[in-house]
Amino acid sequence: MSRKIIFCRIPNIMKIKNLALLASVITTAFAISGCGKGSKSSKGFDDGQLHGVAPASKYNLNKPVGMVYIPPGMFHMGPSDEDINSAFTARNREVSINGFWMDATEITNNEYRQFVYWVRDSIAATLMQLGKDVDGKFQIDWKKTESIKWNDKATIEKIDQMILTPENRVFGKKEIDPSKIIYHSETFDLKAAAQKANEGKPRSTFIIKKDIPAYPDSLVWIRDFSYSYNEPMTKRYFSHPAFGNYPVVGVNWNQATAFCDWRTQYLNAALERKHEATESSFRLPTESEWEYAARGGRSQSMYPWGNYYMRNKKGCLLANFKPGRGNYPEDGAFYTARADAYWPNDFGLYCMAGNVAEWTSSVYYEGAYNFMHDMNPDIRYTAQKSDPPRMKRKVIRGGSWKDVQYYLQTSTRTYEYQDTAKSYIGFRCVIDLSPDMGSRR
Repeated sequence: MSRKIIFCRIPNIMKIKNLALLASVITTAFAISGCGKGSKSSKGFDDGQLHGVAPASKYNLNKPVGMVYIPPGMFHMGPSDEDINSAFTARNREVSINGFWMDATEITNNEYRQFVYWVRDSIAATLMQLGKDVDGKFQIDWKKTESIKWNDKATIEKIDQMILTPENRVFGKKEIDPSKIIYHSETFDLKAAAQKANEGKPRSTFIIKKDIPAYPDSLVWIRDFSYSYNEPMTKRYFSHPAFGNYPVVGVNWNQATAFCDWRTQYLNAALERKHEATESSFRLPTESEWEYAARGGRSQSMYPWGNYYMRNKKGCLLANFKPGRGNYPEDGAFYTARADAYWPNDFGLYCMAGNVAEWTSSVYYEGAYNFMHDMNPDIRYTAQKSDPPRMKRKVIRGGSWKDVQYYLQTSTRTYEYQDTAKSYIGFRCVIDLSPDMGSRR
């Protein structure tokens, strides 16, 4: 029996200034289903029978571009070899992980640049009034942003607020000030809302609003290494097309989460234009998800490719790291390598060891393994600026191009502060889709 689904259209949030997150996924789904007339049968009259109501008109999302499916499974989280530091911060334990989709590579400069340019264009379009007011809110006409002439004198006059002030210009050249490319993020803290102690509090209590600089910190290449000449990387790494498919660096944890927020709204806006069901959020992987994915089904192995060596049978190094006492170019890359360099693991993920270390969503706590659940283990904390540094530590995994072999092990965990950017830390995203998407991979 065919059933007629009646739905209402959500306003196109893609066109709202700075693409603010207007509501959580749960509320969006409720809003869609709440306007359906679910009591009517396929014959068009109320027959008093239960027919059910779908939350949206259709669901037709294809395989996410650049992502691979990580099937649900169990693995032994923690060291697969001796804890040489005797730190006991990663005790071996058996955990189960639900399926999810993960970027096959680290987010590249080209991919992150799409985010930066979107933020830049949205601010410029607002200053140039390329759009119209709808119900008291300015909506950008994105087709008009494609024709912006950035070097035109009239354009520069209109976006003067984004241009470097005269004392900050070199040879008087008028350029966009990277510090003015600010992304406005609004997210809903479901963890806090679910706490019993917060029951009955207004919804606004759990909405987190942040203004986050989008442009990467290119000075990390100089700042991270004292008495070392790395100026060419500062000048070219993010801006030169030769590095387009290399992993983005100089992005702190806050910027990585902002990218995930933007990517979510960018996808859902496109789905809404096609009157399709919106999806859950892109996000950083949890520490346990990252380790499970990095192992590629090899539960007891030290590295994504297995045990115990860093070379294959031909003597070729299997990752980008610091071989020996510092022979950086021996593995084929002096600094970072292309995000799809070297062989992928059994899940189809590239560079889960080496190249750049990767942010996770998990807060770093030495004893976390002792109390986390054995089902999708996770420990999170949204640190505020006023919190002590200890509360701002986020787990990073995988090791990088400047690390020794130990940090490339899938079980090795370390941390960096969420407001700190490094020349050797990048990230990749994950997303939870409906179970049947796993069969479409």
